Amino acid sequence: MAASGKKVLLTVHDGLSARIFFDCGIATMLEEALEGRLEIVSTFDIAEFADWSARVKTARIRTLQDLLSGRPRSTLRASWDAFLDQRIGFLPLAIRFNLRHGLHRERMEKGHSNGFLDSSRIGPLPRWDVCYRQMFRWMYGSSRYLHPALGRYLENEVSAVVSSHLQHQSTVPFILGAKRLGLPLVSYIASWDHLVGKGVVYPGAQCYIVQNEIMRNDLVRYHDIDPGRITVTGWPQTDIFSVRRPRSRYIELLASYGLDPAKPCVLVTGNSVTNAPYEPAFFKRLLEWWESGDGKDRFNLIFRPHPKDTEWQQRYSVLLERPRSGVYLQAPTYLDLEILALMLQHVECVVTNAGTILLDSLVNDRPAVSVLYDEGAPPGESHAMKNVIGEHYKEMLESRAFHRAMNFGDVARAIDACLEQPQELAAERAAVSRRIVGVVDGGAAKRVVGTIVASLRESLDGSAFSIPKRAPRALPKGALAANR
Repeated sequence: MAASGKKVLLTVHDGLSARIFFDCGIATMLEEALEGRLEIVSTFDIAEFADWSARVKTARIRTLQDLLSGRPRSTLRASWDAFLDQRIGFLPLAIRFNLRHGLHRERMEKGHSNGFLDSSRIGPLPRWDVCYRQMFRWMYGSSRYLHPALGRYLENEVSAVVSSHLQHQSTVPFILGAKRLGLPLVSYIASWDHLVGKGVVYPGAQCYIVQNEIMRNDLVRYHDIDPGRITVTGWPQTDIFSVRRPRSRYIELLASYGLDPAKPCVLVTGNSVTNAPYEPAFFKRLLEWWESGDGKDRFNLIFRPHPKDTEWQQRYSVLLERPRSGVYLQAPTYLDLEILALMLQHVECVVTNAGTILLDSLVNDRPAVSVLYDEGAPPGESHAMKNVIGEHYKEMLESRAFHRAMNFGDVARAIDACLEQPQELAAERAAVSRRIVGVVDGGAAKRVVGTIVASLRESLDGSAFSIPKRAPRALPKGALAANR
């Protein structure tokens, strides 16, 4: 085993994966299970998320910049590596992966603001299989630049690496370091859609943790990962949803928003700027319809921007310019998972385009409307529809578990149907939840921790670690297809 005192390093790379690991209790349970030997490094500015830092007691949380500041660096080699990465590295390889497997072809265009969909980033090499394979080898090869300070840190202070988001570009240096030093690497796949459009998967991890059987199959089919190294644990975010919250707390929330608790609520959730550039026109149209008829007398509207929407004040300006009784606009954040769970257990209707929030709604048995058109868009634009044609959406679209809106008239009729007949699609919601998410028993995060610690114990000195009794073993294959 590595020298005494070395840490197990958990790397967090963005708000999405950090929320899963901190809010769902994974980091806290890991800290307990590893008995003070957990260290956390964030590759983004986690300082603004003080609530997450408070979830761990003894584990040191550092940023990547903390590790690299004031240390010497090979500027020429680092620059050359960055130059190559833009042409044959992370994004060029991701684009080629998508084209190779026919993923998101319809959404790709030159200059797309989403790097995974910007076809101009494919790089200068021909689209031959031999080029793809060579690019893949270079991506995780020995010729890649590794900052010497990071290399020393991993060598001197780290005994194993746990990645909270394997397919993030900032994960690559840690993968390179772990590979060169022979450190065990345990990899969590951050979200249900990442394996079919968000880049390649490093094949050298000893364990891959996924949420469901669909993701297990995707790892095998698209990424050639040995099924024996894949563990299905369930979706940790559903642990939050599995705890029922009294309606009295929901009523208190509505009162704090200045909304009438006696009225039903329609939750309108935004997508990202990249995926839904025409949403502001839809928000305006929805408000006009709500104000001009009897909507304002029948139900409240709560608008929830996407956590990544940095332009939310401009995009939701129609709400900010003139406050309305019966309408509330939340601020975008990754830190209100408890509030989201409270709303998804009690609101009468969810209006959204696509994304995880649609799945969240179905898991919580909320009547939902998927907006599949672009209000006010020029002819030929179809961002909303293209957002749901990815491989990971096939199961949901085939389910008929939610209302589909191809124009605003459909939106209005679907909202009325949700409010008047909330149980209409309940069976379909339950069925698709079982197929995509599986069992919701509050134990997914514990299974993630149990899998991580068991994997580390097999590689390191088992006396250093113990699986907590409260952390169930990972689910056997097929278990997540069981009824809730």
